[in-house]
Amino acid sequence: MSHDFAAYPIISSSYCSHTLKQTRMMDTQYFIVIILLCLGIIKVLLQAINTYRYRNKLPLPPSPTALPIIGHIHLLGPIAHQALRKLSIRYGPLMYLFIGSIPNLIVSSAEMANEILKSNELNFLNRPTMQNVDYLTYGSSDFFSAPYGPHWKFMKRICMMELFSSRALDSFVNVRTEELRKFLIRVMKKAEAEESVDLGEQLKELTSSTITRMMFREKRSDSGRREEVIKMVVELNELAGFFNVSETFWFLRRLDLQGIKKRLKNARERYDVIIERIMKEHESRNHKDVGGARSMLDILLDIYEDKNSEMKLTRENIKAFIMNIYGGGTDTSAITVEWALSELINHPEIMKKAQQEIQQVVGNKRLVQESDLCNLSYIQAVVKETLRLHPGGPIFVRESNEECAVDGYRIPPKTRVMVNVWAIGRDPNQWEDPLEFRPERFEGSEWKVMSEKMVSFGAGRRSCPGEKMVFRFVPLVLAAVIQCFELKVKGKVEMSEGTGSSLPRATPLVCVPVAREGIKSLFSLEQRSASS
Repeated sequence: MSHDFAAYPIISSSYCSHTLKQTRMMDTQYFIVIILLCLGIIKVLLQAINTYRYRNKLPLPPSPTALPIIGHIHLLGPIAHQALRKLSIRYGPLMYLFIGSIPNLIVSSAEMANEILKSNELNFLNRPTMQNVDYLTYGSSDFFSAPYGPHWKFMKRICMMELFSSRALDSFVNVRTEELRKFLIRVMKKAEAEESVDLGEQLKELTSSTITRMMFREKRSDSGRREEVIKMVVELNELAGFFNVSETFWFLRRLDLQGIKKRLKNARERYDVIIERIMKEHESRNHKDVGGARSMLDILLDIYEDKNSEMKLTRENIKAFIMNIYGGGTDTSAITVEWALSELINHPEIMKKAQQEIQQVVGNKRLVQESDLCNLSYIQAVVKETLRLHPGGPIFVRESNEECAVDGYRIPPKTRVMVNVWAIGRDPNQWEDPLEFRPERFEGSEWKVMSEKMVSFGAGRRSCPGEKMVFRFVPLVLAAVIQCFELKVKGKVEMSEGTGSSLPRATPLVCVPVAREGIKSLFSLEQRSASS
């Protein structure tokens, strides 16, 4: 008995402890059940409120099932435009998705894009404010992301009349010709050494050097500073496109989980120092180069100093605009030429037809020039077909100002509108054999009509002002490369897409260039030594 009684306190204590644990577990389970029940009731109440509130309103566009907190992020994948196209095949050309807390209308057909961008244009003239871009552009004081209004209209007029007009582009013909020749000489040296060349990298060097000289009229001796500017802008573009978690979820907006604010501040300060120094140099020499030619920066500084100007440009406006020019023109033009060459290598019959046209129009006694482009209709068709399948901007974004109706659906205010240009270019309802590379579909067709089917440069008032520049520069570079070289690769060129907002290739276009007959004589030893 004494032994039993001695053990009793232990048994009693264990029993009590076990009972206490069970009680706590039951309390926790009860608490969880209560929370879930409350959440369920709240959800039902919200649905009932929404049903009552919108009982006489149009429905939202179709939408897949969303997950709590993240919404539809899990459906996007690493290459968003491809994933969105797959979803649109199931849910239709208008689709409503939540990326975290942000509502998005996904547009995947030319008909719906034009209804939004033209029929309802006034409601979709603004781009959404994105924290990264807003900070880098000095509070959206640029042209690209500035809200629609007097400042934006003024900047658009500067673009169309001063910077990208035919007269302005004509003034930079020599710059583009010189940079193209230097690019061809670099590739020729690889051909003579029978070495492979990464055409993508060479094309990016060509486009960035061309834009830098057009923007600043930098001389050859300023190549070090040119590289400094290019490197800085590449970093800014990467930061602008960085996925900001804090912006995506409403409950994280006061936090900086990825430390991006510090990176943005550091990058913009360094950029500001570089561009301010260049601006002061231009001001000190009265914006005149040795030859008296004016750069894009000179034009902007003239407007900045003009006391009678319709609107006052600030230095921040100019710095932000320079960012726009680099961001919109460097990668996209180079990548478009790279995709066009990839398609031509994989379609030798199309390559041959394009080379025959160049031979008939230009011959092999001189290099192709911008003045030849009006007679190179097939080359132009190749570029347009490339833009259809491989648009430089696969997605562009707008935002609704007010609630409106599109195709029988209700679009709430402050909804981001993502126009999937990549999907529109592959829409079987618009294009015969949409996945086939067939430049012939653009021959004899009016570009204005065809561009409405592609929306490659946007539509309406907010369409891209650089379209003229693209159709001067891209076909010229493409024509020059295939006039001068045969591009040898093993097998076929891999056509997979990489990640990035400018639709890069997954793998670079590396090939061995072989100089075509009669072309070597066009490149003198003096020219080669001068460019080295």
